[in-house]
Amino acid sequence: MLHSFFQYWAEFFRLVRWIDILDVSLVALLIYQALLLLKGTRALQVFLGLSLLFVFYWVSDRFDLLTLKAVLGSIFDNWIVIVILLFHQDIRRALSQFGRTSLFSTKNSIEYSMIIEEIVRSCVSLASKKIGALIVLEREADITEFLDAGVEMDCKPSKEAITSIFMPVSPLHDGAVVIRDGRIFMAGCFLPLTLNPLVGKSLGTRHRAALGITEETDAVCIVVSEEKGSMSYAASGKITHDLDGSQLRKLLLEMVVK
Repeated sequence: MLHSFFQYWAEFFRLVRWIDILDVSLVALLIYQALLLLKGTRALQVFLGLSLLFVFYWVSDRFDLLTLKAVLGSIFDNWIVIVILLFHQDIRRALSQFGRTSLFSTKNSIEYSMIIEEIVRSCVSLASKKIGALIVLEREADITEFLDAGVEMDCKPSKEAITSIFMPVSPLHDGAVVIRDGRIFMAGCFLPLTLNPLVGKSLGTRHRAALGITEETDAVCIVVSEEKGSMSYAASGKITHDLDGSQLRKLLLEMVVK
């Protein structure tokens, strides 16, 4: 029996080329990465729905259910168009993440740690005073095309600079602050709001804007709620609520070093 076992695998490796193993491994890796991108998003639910339709199509073909097969067949005949329409946001975000670098690629580790510390300190201060804020940290993808209005700036993102922008008396307090390459690039910007129907209606405009920009790009956002005095973190179309300073700092540092 043991001889038959070794004989089987010897015959298997004789017939299967190393290039075939590499081919299958690459496909498996692509599928795995795609599932990681879809995890926790509405795209995963759509993907599961399409998979269920495909199962029904297989059943209709297997048992000659002609009407069901014709209906589902007309859908799958245009599968490329369907995939593009349903997953265009996720495809765009995935492509923008290829080859991405850290938030502050031009900064050394000590310098970007200091910048993150200033951002966290300003958010904690604003949250304690229940002053709303929206801060966008640009990563690899250029988000300029998604910014509406706003005033160009070029200054260090210190606690004093950020808090002064979001003070109610400031003409820029309603918009977002954009940080690019470790500098405040723009302030008073308006961002695209999320169109995800699964987002709760209780979320305000700032939270919806944070989700909107992170659905379209690889940027990350920090939201300070003026109603609750709480801090939230958004990335890849997902948001984490009710963070304290240490939790926010940890999330930013983890995102930077990826």
